[in-house]
Amino acid sequence: MIRSLRRCCFSLAVVAAMTLPAAAATQLTGAGSTFDYPFFSKAFYVYNQKNPDVTVNYQSIGSGGGIAQFTARTVDFGATDVPMNAGELARAPGPVLQIPATLGGAAIAYNLPGITTLHLTRQVLVDIYLGKILKWNDPQIARLNKGVNLPDMSIIVVHRSDGSGTTYIFTDFLSHVSGEWKSKVGTGKSVSWPAPSSVGAKGNEGVAGQVKSTPGAIGYVEMAYVVENSMTAAMLQNKAGKWVSCTPETVAAAAASRPEVSATNFSIVDSAAAGAFPISGYSWVVVYKKPTDRAKQLYDVLSWLVGPQGQANAKSVDYVPLPRNVQAAAAATLGQMQR
Repeated sequence: MIRSLRRCCFSLAVVAAMTLPAAAATQLTGAGSTFDYPFFSKAFYVYNQKNPDVTVNYQSIGSGGGIAQFTARTVDFGATDVPMNAGELARAPGPVLQIPATLGGAAIAYNLPGITTLHLTRQVLVDIYLGKILKWNDPQIARLNKGVNLPDMSIIVVHRSDGSGTTYIFTDFLSHVSGEWKSKVGTGKSVSWPAPSSVGAKGNEGVAGQVKSTPGAIGYVEMAYVVENSMTAAMLQNKAGKWVSCTPETVAAAAASRPEVSATNFSIVDSAAAGAFPISGYSWVVVYKKPTDRAKQLYDVLSWLVGPQGQANAKSVDYVPLPRNVQAAAAATLGQMQR
């Protein structure tokens, strides 16, 4: 039942149009993070069922595209997995509020036919993305997976081709693990990928599709897409030395280890907590402090989204509800729209 509802929610605009006369609707528009899309689709669908006079049309185009559309005021709000930086805020045509809205993890999906369990250390993952480890049966991987018949197959490194907050979270993690990665490649929504087999794909859905259709591929994919597409994902050794999968529980452990987050102090990657998944992060909604149109409806929708009722929809689509203190901080930031 949940999977059936999840699939129908992925086409939010179509569902909303079927359940609400267009002439009676107030339609809000948003754009940005593909990391957020499964959760937003479910949550905004539920909101429309409770408030049939309001629909939300969210375009899953990537964090970079969302910030661009938000800055151009072609949408009511943007969504990004990394808050807008000083330069981006300076280009915005008005004061911006940045609100944590989603909590999730980027799983390391792979395609090795017949292999359903794979262990990777943090450094081995770095070396794969640096292009230092080129084959699946490399001794460094084989030592971690004794008894597994790893193929003599090239590793195809899949990454995002668009400006991506998920890429920021992933490269932030790699930079925390490796000084070499930090100095040679760095952290960002777009980077120059060094592995010779690197292949780009657009959106979390694009990376998921590329990995799923390419034997030998590996890629970083938001947890909900991995579950929805029945993909296999590696177990990672976290900073505490524990083997962990990307699950709601391990993402929640990462968030709990760093309870205070803000738009200028937001990274929760590579937590030292024993149960934490190391590639976890928040995604953020960006909205103008003084919207030009539909301010009340926008405030009402976003307040519901980051509060207990909206966050209650997270688990059903493989996300993690925001911690209560983060919900409170988000509500306080949104309250500035009312002043």
